Amino acid sequence: MGLLRIMMPPKFQLLAVLAFGVAMLFLENQVQKLEESRGKLERAIARHEVREIEQRHTMDGTKDVVLDESDDVVIIYNRVPKTASTSFTNIAYDLCGKNKYHVLHINTTRNNPVMSLQDQVRFVKNVTSWKEMKPGFYHGHVAFLDFAKFGVKKKPIYINVIRDPIERLVSYYYFLRFGDDYRPGLRRRKQGDKKVILSSTRTTQPGLQFLPSTFDECVSSAGSDCAAEKLWLQIPFFCGHNSECWNVGSRWALEQAKYNLINEYLLVGVTEELEDFIMMLEAALPRFFRGAAELYRTGKKSHLRKTSEKKPPTKESIAKLQQSDIWKMENEFYEFALEQFQFIRAHAVREKDGELYLLAQNFFYEKIYPKMN
Repeated sequence: MGLLRIMMPPKFQLLAVLAFGVAMLFLENQVQKLEESRGKLERAIARHEVREIEQRHTMDGTKDVVLDESDDVVIIYNRVPKTASTSFTNIAYDLCGKNKYHVLHINTTRNNPVMSLQDQVRFVKNVTSWKEMKPGFYHGHVAFLDFAKFGVKKKPIYINVIRDPIERLVSYYYFLRFGDDYRPGLRRRKQGDKKVILSSTRTTQPGLQFLPSTFDECVSSAGSDCAAEKLWLQIPFFCGHNSECWNVGSRWALEQAKYNLINEYLLVGVTEELEDFIMMLEAALPRFFRGAAELYRTGKKSHLRKTSEKKPPTKESIAKLQQSDIWKMENEFYEFALEQFQFIRAHAVREKDGELYLLAQNFFYEKIYPKMN
């Protein structure tokens, strides 16, 4: 918007600004109520769909059937926001019919990644005993949950993708304000968030100027939405439901996140090398991901979601964030994950003529005793 000149006395200008503010608050309140109503409707529809599936299985006489080992598998993708998770999960949706598995979106109230203790118990029970949904691929913005502490013998397979912490924060910052091209009609929490600046023209007439708040402007003005504390997300997502995980800057949380990544996750990829991640998943878990690499290469599902109005940060903004100990810890975790991913990839794929291909089985059995006659 250009400069708005309001030809009225200062007192009336102030009243106009206050009236505008009240009107915006009212509209925000109405939008919030509509969003809550939509959420209730979506949950009601989901419950209805679940009941239909269970009734269909019961009518088919499959309620008490013992699952084969290949079918008794659950994958949990506790996706970190703005890491290309939508592109990846849509590949899973496209393959579920063909590969015969269920995909379930874990949608928490207000997108809270931490579940209450009672919800943890419910979720663990659902995942482990819900035969109608096996094999199942669960995905959602939830923190890692250790199934072993609930006495579960067969734990689900965890996978995830992480991203350079500053690039992830920049993407999330613009996503909240301007949305993306995936669901353009959906209003985001910070959408339309502007700086309102009182200014004067050369003619000394006061006016109002509305300027979009870029990431660089946010950093230079020490805004809360781009503060270093906002970088603290990937570590707690991998750390889990312990209170210390969510204490910003906790060294214990960082070490626990590293431990979980190594010991609890089958594979953790990086956004910058998503195709390699998908290729390795297809090789390791063909029951779920057969055909995923080709689907990604065709471009139908790659780079599915693009944040609108996104502007890359300047070197100055990046340097300012990199001075923070929080960035150093999040970046340490990212570099740790990247190193593990590249190590696994080096032992799984090779490159020839610019193309990646999977290594064939490289182990065999010999000296099998007792010998068969």
